[in-house]
Amino acid sequence: MLGIIADDFTGGLMVAGYIEGAGIACPVLFDRDAIASLDPCDVAVVGTRTRLAPADEAVADVKAIANRFDAAGFDKVAYKVCASFDSTDDGNIGPVADLLSARYGQKPLLLSAGFPRFGTTVHQGYLFYRARLVSESIKRFDPLTPMSDPDMVRTLARQTNGKVGLLSHAALHTGVDGARARLDQLRSEDHDYILVDCSDDTDADVGAALAGSHRTTIGSDAHIIAFAKVCAGSGTDKRLPAPHHAEGPAAVLVGSVGPIATAQLAAFGQQHPVLVIDILDERSEDAIVADALEWAEHRIGAEPIALTTAADQEAVKKAQRAHGSLQAARKAERLLAAVGKGLVERGVRRLAVAGGETSGSIVESLGIRQVRAFADTGLGTGFCVAEAPLHLSLYLKPGKLGADDILLRAVEAMRN
Repeated sequence: MLGIIADDFTGGLMVAGYIEGAGIACPVLFDRDAIASLDPCDVAVVGTRTRLAPADEAVADVKAIANRFDAAGFDKVAYKVCASFDSTDDGNIGPVADLLSARYGQKPLLLSAGFPRFGTTVHQGYLFYRARLVSESIKRFDPLTPMSDPDMVRTLARQTNGKVGLLSHAALHTGVDGARARLDQLRSEDHDYILVDCSDDTDADVGAALAGSHRTTIGSDAHIIAFAKVCAGSGTDKRLPAPHHAEGPAAVLVGSVGPIATAQLAAFGQQHPVLVIDILDERSEDAIVADALEWAEHRIGAEPIALTTAADQEAVKKAQRAHGSLQAARKAERLLAAVGKGLVERGVRRLAVAGGETSGSIVESLGIRQVRAFADTGLGTGFCVAEAPLHLSLYLKPGKLGADDILLRAVEAMRN
């Protein structure tokens, strides 16, 4: 049994959708205490909000969830991180690796970034984002996790005192046996951690096969999906029947910033009303939320609507200067979480959310403990259904993924 700890809600839901698509039932939990009451399963995911958390807080969260997975009989635990690692020198991937390595006696521990099907790859240890070195991509200017160094071995080495090595594409390309021989050599050189290249899906499959006998690993989507397939075995379809979408009005909430989310919101706004919530508004947060819900109330049900804290880039910069980057993001999350709760109280039953941290805030505000993920519907993963406390259809997506019209299409897709 494999327990996956995802560093945000959207990433956890994404890998669960692909695992379901491989014929493996994969419940998604947003409450660690729900692990104890899980029905028998080969793989389960717990979504957290550790991606941007301070290292000590992230380590404590991962430890608490690992405790619960161990108590429930799971024999393997993996930590799922973002495809681009989304981490600074003060990040928590290294400290979590230290925790898991010591806890499960795994040396060397294998780590892997990248998600080739979405254009994020790692070759010779260097991270490429949409075919460009991450340091030359839009990720270089990410407001929360700017990526100025494309070398993932160096990046990891700055987060841990352990020795970090590289299992390159050239070694992986020789197949599992050849790659294992190279891994044995790196082990003999006393490496604590090995970054596994992810130039393509074959790299991910070989890396997962190497990790298959390990109790723990850390990786982004491609590695974790492949690892889950190895752990669960193949040949038997263990999926449950697909859930049914909820009926009712639709709304979109966008907290992610950047050119991709901006383009998606603009496309939605060409057909439906959009309200921009100003996080520089000096009134109380309750007053800001009340105004937003008043705007939404008479529009709910007439057509899909969108509310966002992601204004143009200049407004985002002003908010970051006023509050600091992280605090500006946290304020936006609080506002949208309160708005999301208010929308559901007013009858919204289909909710699309853009942004991993935003998704986490909104799901928590709605009191949702567990969801069923849909396999890839043709629009990718991220669709799910919650049965409690209300029957809701959700689409939770990372801010940096999807075509310009994805929000429009997602709202329509959440129909039976």
